[in-house]
Formats: sequence, structure tokens, C-alpha cells
Amino acid sequence: MSIPSNYIEYSFSISPLKPASEILVAQLDERGFESFIETVDGLLAYIPKSDWSTDILDNIQVLKSKEFAIKASWKEIETQNWNAIWERDFKPIYVSDQCMVRASFHESVDVRYDIVIDPKMSFGTGHHETTYMMIDLLLEMDLENKSVLDMGCGTAVLAILAELKGAKDVLAIDIDHWSYRNATENCLTNSCERITILEGDVGLIRDRSFDIIIANINRNVLMQDIPAYSRCLNPGGTLLLSGFYEKDSAMIEEICTANMLKPLKKIERHEWISLKFLN
Repeated sequence: MSIPSNYIEYSFSISPLKPASEILVAQLDERGFESFIETVDGLLAYIPKSDWSTDILDNIQVLKSKEFAIKASWKEIETQNWNAIWERDFKPIYVSDQCMVRASFHESVDVRYDIVIDPKMSFGTGHHETTYMMIDLLLEMDLENKSVLDMGCGTAVLAILAELKGAKDVLAIDIDHWSYRNATENCLTNSCERITILEGDVGLIRDRSFDIIIANINRNVLMQDIPAYSRCLNPGGTLLLSGFYEKDSAMIEEICTANMLKPLKKIERHEWISLKFLN
């Protein structure tokens, strides 16, 4: 898989900011935008130049809404500038006073789980809410000697937390080459020894089984792949899902129920949803 050379950065000024920014993120995500950064008065959004066209915003409905005033401008940015952007905007994440997710340029604090993530291109602040919730769910679970799948692993932050919490083996998979490389680097940074990272899709889990499956992806991929997760989940195993909004949760729950998965918990953070199921 080739590495994209350039990205297109859109800068949006939004008034009022909420809920327009959340709606805009959801609609841009459906058009192929990969990463988002909240700003004081709006949003930065990024899409690979190879997936971009000058009319890409034409069907973004929220931009036409009379309820919000949204202005947009765009520019091309080179790949080598991306890390500087993240170093400027990436902030540490603290979850339940137990876990800190930080970049290497942040100082460490005294927490039980200190995870160092240098985000690069595979990390999107638009997914901070879902990452936060998935970390929160993992923190309350017993992972000791469990086999874990982190599907759509991105930076591998959830896989790393799973190892820190005692998982006996963790398989982390992402279809994106940048994510694969970044996950590999982050696992080395955190001295992980029980994580295997693969580049590919759900086909890689065929003939495997897991005690815990984590999938923080997006609605469409989840709806397609839930049957595969169900088949690979050990009896009594747990499935954690996130990456979608409240309006999509009913569809996700319906597919899970059809695949004999029992709902256990639902949490919401700024309109993003995480669901927990038992096999």
C-alpha cells in the first residue's frame, strides 16, 4: 500500500460551535475525511489529496443550514509537516484517574497506566471521545490472561492498555499502512512484548478466537464486520464497539442481537457512543 504524499487541510469557522461541529465531523467522515482537530472557533479537517476534489463539500448538508454560519478555506499540506501539527494540537488524555495517554513530548504523571503515543497520521482528535470511552470500559474489565483483538487499532493505544492490564496476547489490526507503522512504533515505545500487529482487514481473524474484541472504527465497517466478530468471540467473551453516534446505535444493537450478542452497557460522551456486549 502506498503512503500518501500530501493531505488537504480544511479550516472551518463555525457559529454557534455546538452542535454544528459534531454534525460537520459526522458528515465529513462520510465523505472520506480522516482526522479532525477542534479549534477555538471551529474545526480543522484532513483528507488525503488522492481522495479529494474541489467539489467535495457540495453535498455537506450542514454547510447549507440556516441555523449555523460556517465558513471554509483549504490548503494543501505536505506529509512531513504533519507531526508538527500534532505536536502543536495533541493534548494528553486522562481517564478515570488511572490512565494517561500522552505524546513523548509531554511530561509523565503518576498514574497506574502511563501510555506514550506519538500520533502521526493515524491519530484523529475527532475520535478522542470514542478512544476515551473505550479506555474507560477497558479499565473496569479484568484482562488478566485474556486473548484480545484490537480491530482498527490506529495508534494501538487500546492494544497497549490491554497488555498493561495483563492480557496474555493481543492482536492489533488496521487496514491503513500509516496506522500499521505508527502502531508498531508505539508498541516499541511502550516496551510491549505480547502485541502482534497486522496490516489488513477483518479477513485476518478467520479461524482465530478471542476473549475480548475491541472495535473502534466507524458505523459502516462495524455493521459489515459484526458477524465476523461474533464468530471469533469465545463463549462468555466481551465485544466493545465504538466509533458512531447515538443516531446509529439502534442499528448496531440490532445487528449484534441478531448475532446472539447480549447488550451489557451503553455509554455516551458528547454524542459519541460505546457499546459493550457479551457472547
